[in-house]
Amino acid sequence: MAQPLALVLDVPETPGDQDPELSPYEESEVHDSFHQLIQEQSRRVAEEGLELQQVAGDLGAPGDGHQILLGAEGGPVYSTATLSILASMPSRTIGRSRGAIISQYYNRTVRLRRRSSRPPLGPVVCSARPSLRLYDLELDPAALQEEEKRSLLVKELQGLSATQRDHMLRGMPLSLQEKRLLREKSRIPRGKQRGRQGRGGVFCCSQLRYTCALALHSLGLALLTRLHALKPWRYALKQIGGQFGSSVLSYFLFLKTLLAFNALLLLPLVTFLVAMQAAFPPEAHPVRTCTGLELLTGGGCFTHTVMYYGYYRNTTLNTLCGSLQCSSMMGSLPYNMPLAYLFTVGAAFFITCITLVYSMSHSFGESYRVGSTKGVHAITVFCSWDYKVTQKWASRLQRDNIRTQLKELLAEWQLRKDSQSTCGRLRQATVLALVWLLCLGVALGCAVAVLTFSEVTLQSPVAFGQEAGLLVLPVVVCLLNLGAPYLFRGLATLEQHDSPVLEVYVAICRNLVLKMAILGVLCYHWLGRRVATLQGQCWEDFVGQELYRFMVMDFVFALLDSLFGELVWRLISERRLRRRKPEFDIARNVLDLIYGQTLTWLGVLFSPLLPAVQILRLLILFQVKKASLMANCQAPRRPWLASHMSTVFITLLCFPSFLGATVFLCYAVWQVKPSDICGPFRTLDTMYEAGTVWVRHLEQVGPGASWLSWLHRYLVENTFFLFLASALLLAVIYLNIQVVKGQRKVICLLKEQIRNEGEDKIFLINRLHSVYERKERSRAGTAVEVVTPALVTDAGDK
Repeated sequence: MAQPLALVLDVPETPGDQDPELSPYEESEVHDSFHQLIQEQSRRVAEEGLELQQVAGDLGAPGDGHQILLGAEGGPVYSTATLSILASMPSRTIGRSRGAIISQYYNRTVRLRRRSSRPPLGPVVCSARPSLRLYDLELDPAALQEEEKRSLLVKELQGLSATQRDHMLRGMPLSLQEKRLLREKSRIPRGKQRGRQGRGGVFCCSQLRYTCALALHSLGLALLTRLHALKPWRYALKQIGGQFGSSVLSYFLFLKTLLAFNALLLLPLVTFLVAMQAAFPPEAHPVRTCTGLELLTGGGCFTHTVMYYGYYRNTTLNTLCGSLQCSSMMGSLPYNMPLAYLFTVGAAFFITCITLVYSMSHSFGESYRVGSTKGVHAITVFCSWDYKVTQKWASRLQRDNIRTQLKELLAEWQLRKDSQSTCGRLRQATVLALVWLLCLGVALGCAVAVLTFSEVTLQSPVAFGQEAGLLVLPVVVCLLNLGAPYLFRGLATLEQHDSPVLEVYVAICRNLVLKMAILGVLCYHWLGRRVATLQGQCWEDFVGQELYRFMVMDFVFALLDSLFGELVWRLISERRLRRRKPEFDIARNVLDLIYGQTLTWLGVLFSPLLPAVQILRLLILFQVKKASLMANCQAPRRPWLASHMSTVFITLLCFPSFLGATVFLCYAVWQVKPSDICGPFRTLDTMYEAGTVWVRHLEQVGPGASWLSWLHRYLVENTFFLFLASALLLAVIYLNIQVVKGQRKVICLLKEQIRNEGEDKIFLINRLHSVYERKERSRAGTAVEVVTPALVTDAGDK
């Protein structure tokens, strides 16, 4: 027999290991128990035997010392000693011992109680106290020793407050049964608790303070729960994600994001424009009776209200004069409505721009990080279930969600394995080019049709009292926006894309070209043609009402398409074509949302309450689309993982949509002359001149407000600051992109290093296995040499 192997652990002390707090016991006594554990481990390894066990002869002929023996299933076969060493490795034992976990949290509770100035425990058995530093190497103890550790932990938990005790138990990596047992044992009866409080000298005011704090905390949690329950997407998003997958869920998440953007845009407009003007209303206009048609046209009794540009005055709101040259009252700075109008709209757009850039960079970092969709199959299978779910419907919903995630992951993995021949790729590229030419022709035809029809409306103006005729152009545009995507979808069936993700991206690009072409023609119609034909009238109110009509009619057509179009198509597919329900058209619905949001941004300058209309529209659309999805649509036949969809949607919302709206409003502020009969800029050549007039007024007031004129001169009028802000914004975007790329490279290097370390471990195990094989063969040869002379001697004697 070989001598037992002595385990010598050389663990250097790092600065992090040095605890500034003193241990409850002396260090020499503390490490006695861990020394006993090391000896126990050494005896255990020696009993199992570090010398080689006899290897079966049918494992194969010995090789050159580096050959790996293969089992029945092709895997390597190691000896018993090798398997024993592998089982004793730290990676196989860490986290397996409940005693080590209990010891770890016992140490934490001791330090927590000593920081809380509580008296220490009485003397306990030193052997039951594990090391404060090397408790991670503790193996599975005996049942008695584990019970002693549990009792020590219970005593320490009893010395903590209820909040600290619950927090400590919640963070323990133990099963729920173990946590319930520890909670029951550490609970103090009320009689003993009162006696302890009396002996400890806890004052009544402290108990009252704790009671009030707990009551306020419970009230806050109750209010947060009620507010969370008011959200329309509280359970809907989980249900949609479980039944239809992440691709359809991305549409509703994008709708939720648009709600947040509009709420952020509406807040400064209501605070600094609508509320201030409502507090100081202008002269009363003749009130027109409402007929109900105003909900569609936006005119009539809505015209002379805070909803439109023409209602706002060009005076200071805290004085009685009626021009921009009003003097301040009692030396206070007047509230200049033209300046407030211009700067509030500009600040709202600036805040929206910053939020969009941040959302885009954050979404880019979340969706395009390396390893976001690799190696998550095991995590999804073993770590996705939430064991706090107790209700039956919630567990069913979570099961559907996990099943859909697995389908998407497997579909993406299968898609990477499939390949296409060169002839197939060439044929698909040819069909794709032809379909793109047809789609571009359709988009160009729609833009020409909108331009032609807008010219017809200019030549035949609508008479007063016939406001229903104003809905003709919005209806024509909505019909084109509704019919062209269906034509694109029919042409897409000829392409037969292998990837459903690519199919959605192509559909999004085609719908985007259509929407942007129509919006470009409409912007030219409003600022190029309408301004010239409405000289002497309030053209800003007309543009605001026109944008309101486009938003309302787009919403009406979206409701009709959801309630009747998808229903009719489902009935045709099921009863006539003998097919399943149609799929949800993600590209068309997402571009409808971007189109509606672009109309909102275009109309903010002419209708400050247009974001409120958009919020109401999105809330209703969420419920309608959800109901239509559940009733008329099915899950995608080919599941796919929408890992980058949110990033693509935010990017399209930022660059084509928000950037185009910003250019439109900048042109209206800097180049177009305002109306002379309405609005806060009626006496100016351009809206931008309101800042210059305000600076001149400040210079006349006195030197006390000269710093404001300096800020306006060097930060607003100077184009250098604008270029500097644009350069900083582009630099931030560039740096975020480069940081993400650098993180991807670092993650690739780390993965390669982990792979190399795994190969190193396999190499070392194989070498160890070969050393044991050679030693076994040498011992077998020595035994044969000893036995052979003995047999010869016995034969000679006989």
